[in-house]
Amino acid sequence: MMSAPHPVTPAPLLIRGAAPLAGERVDMLIEDGVIAEIGSGLRRPGATVIDADGLIALPGLVDLHTHLREPGFEHAETVLTGSRAAAAGGYTTVFAMPNTSPVADTAGVVEQELALGEAAGYVTVQPIGAVTVGQRGESLAELGAMAHSRAKVRVFSDDGFCVWDPLIMRRALEYVKAFDGVIAQHAQDPRLTEGAQMNEGAVSAELGLAGWPAVAEESIIARDVLLAEHVGSRLHVCHLSTAGSVDIIRWAKRRGVAVTAEVTPHHLLLTDELVRGYDARYKVNPPLRRDEDVQAVREGLADGTIDIVATDHAPHPAEAKACEWQAAANGMVGLESALRVVHEAMVDTGMLGWDDVARVMSAAPARIGRLAGAGTPLSEGEPASLTLYDPAAPRPFTTADLRGRSENSPYLGRALPGEVRVTLHRGVLTVIDGDVLETPGVHA
Repeated sequence: MMSAPHPVTPAPLLIRGAAPLAGERVDMLIEDGVIAEIGSGLRRPGATVIDADGLIALPGLVDLHTHLREPGFEHAETVLTGSRAAAAGGYTTVFAMPNTSPVADTAGVVEQELALGEAAGYVTVQPIGAVTVGQRGESLAELGAMAHSRAKVRVFSDDGFCVWDPLIMRRALEYVKAFDGVIAQHAQDPRLTEGAQMNEGAVSAELGLAGWPAVAEESIIARDVLLAEHVGSRLHVCHLSTAGSVDIIRWAKRRGVAVTAEVTPHHLLLTDELVRGYDARYKVNPPLRRDEDVQAVREGLADGTIDIVATDHAPHPAEAKACEWQAAANGMVGLESALRVVHEAMVDTGMLGWDDVARVMSAAPARIGRLAGAGTPLSEGEPASLTLYDPAAPRPFTTADLRGRSENSPYLGRALPGEVRVTLHRGVLTVIDGDVLETPGVHA
């Protein structure tokens, strides 16, 4: 289990009138980076007082699937700018995917990412290591070296590429058992998706775009849960998107396979009907699916088949999206909007309560990633990583809501409920009154 240092000494804070998980209102005293006391009418001379009347207190959010782009693609995002975006969305921990340049396939690169996150100070940045060298799918990367590095990597993924070779996938699953690691698979059969541009279905046929069949995802998941069962290892399925995939995960869990799965906010809300306008903000991998798939993944998240919500935050510069559909890059930014989308898709529909939101967006991702000190409950003695959320009426999501380097959000102009008002990372303020602080812990 791992913990991450924080460079800022936090000042005492007194949060008044917050409603943990939308329950009874309480005061919370934050001292030395931990929740020192919870009760009514609390006092602490010299503490900064935060009025949380009407705000829901949630444990700091944890994202198991974030692309921070640094090193190598700093024109799209950096660890610093991505950390600011995460804080704005209520996150206090993000797991950084390895598709950087150089690829995070060695101890040196993951330790560099860890140090960049510590220097930024907004969130804990936990690196994810590549499964194969250069994410080329040919030979295993230095999994053991990354696991025993200062970054203590426990999650490995070639995300963006499928570990397609079944022998390499088996070897990876066997290898990580030694240190309780997990292989996070990007489930996409490359042969079945050659030239694919969107979900295969009625809309792709009407638009004349090459289809991306659901079976390309489902066949890899089916193979990998059987491999995980065979070797007795942990498997995590990234950005699950189809009804068939939900059925396979449900079947595997009933068999006792050690498999977990994630769904993105955009797959909980958006459908392939949005592609009709050829707006490349809606081009993503895996693609937006049918309404039937959206309903199935919502139900899978509600009944526990799907374990977590992960953003798959994928920043791109404007020129990568401001082009014809076929040439546009896949991906959407999502850190700033994720909680608000889950609010609309799952809470407002009655499918999840706020205690469930804390589970799927905080506790469970930290548990899957084996990261101690993250996703902790709002209890006395626990690290003071939390967000205060205003369940306000919907308002348009605009570029002013984006705090990273890229603006490829599918929600621009769309009304979303709620707003993150305050974020605390281990007792250090990173967001106050909805604004990201220029320096963590330093505010007027």
